[in-house]
Amino acid sequence: MDFVTLGRSDIKVSKVSLGTMTWGQQNTQEDAFAQMDMALERGINFFDTAELYSVPPKAETYGATEKIIGNWFSARNARDKVILASKVSGPGLDYMRDLPRKHDRRNIEAALDGSLKRLQTDYIDLYYLHWPERSTNYFGKLGYEHDILDVNWTPLEETLSVLADAQKAGKIRAVGVSNETPWGVMKFLEIAGRSGLPRIAGVQNPYNLLNRSYEIGLAEISMREDCPLLAYSPLGFGTLSGKYLGGKKPIGARITLFDSYKRYTKPLAIKATERYASLAQDHGLDPAAMALAFVNAQPFVASNIIGATTMQQLTSNIDAYELKLSPEIILAINEIHKEIPNPAP
Repeated sequence: MDFVTLGRSDIKVSKVSLGTMTWGQQNTQEDAFAQMDMALERGINFFDTAELYSVPPKAETYGATEKIIGNWFSARNARDKVILASKVSGPGLDYMRDLPRKHDRRNIEAALDGSLKRLQTDYIDLYYLHWPERSTNYFGKLGYEHDILDVNWTPLEETLSVLADAQKAGKIRAVGVSNETPWGVMKFLEIAGRSGLPRIAGVQNPYNLLNRSYEIGLAEISMREDCPLLAYSPLGFGTLSGKYLGGKKPIGARITLFDSYKRYTKPLAIKATERYASLAQDHGLDPAAMALAFVNAQPFVASNIIGATTMQQLTSNIDAYELKLSPEIILAINEIHKEIPNPAP
């Protein structure tokens, strides 16, 4: 496993990181312990979670994933072996804290202290804003539509000031943003540059063969501003494995269980998935491995966040790090992308 320094921080992370959002709902604590043990054995030092998890979010499982990780830290005495990321949620889902839920001092401090307690740790290495407080294009919305009434969101300077205090208190080491836009990333960087407030160390956005929208504006920012992508959903909720093609509904699979998740199963996304799966098979490759290898190859990606519900899936996903795609396959992938660009933003 290779490691990289995250942005301009002093944090070194593995190029593959372990996603955790199924733990506490699709996966038991026993499953999660086995996954964390394997990840550590395979050289993965970067675990990603959030106060929101497990997913799909609901009041009954709020914070369940963090509790499981905290129990593993305690059982394995392994906190010092892991770079841990977690997130404070944005607006919505009113069961978390009293409304209005914003990225202000009251909310961030309450969320952070709650996460630290559940995780049984004194600090979080990388603490993200899970999604913007302001109204903008994320979670499947490709184009930006301005809302002239959206004026009451917390100023970004105020949000960074709260995170700065948490950093000074030793509760977090670095800050990040998630589901963010080019304007948002550059604004956070600009504020940090002129004020001395914490500089964001990375951006956690979706990136996969069905959603390469990160390349449009954010990839250049990642490269020129030392603010890399931590790519989530590299398999598009597992659809890029090809397991749902032909109308299949594998028992226990995420979209089988939670059919409201339609982001990666729209007609054009299915058409593109068929093309990518066929390309992989024509070259003797597993479709999931090809999809993960494509993400791993991007210079703006610091770490690829893989998630799995079975140990077999986790093994295969980690093994995909060894796969290097040929120029011929990359060219063919790009040709498909030109014909069916971003069918699942």
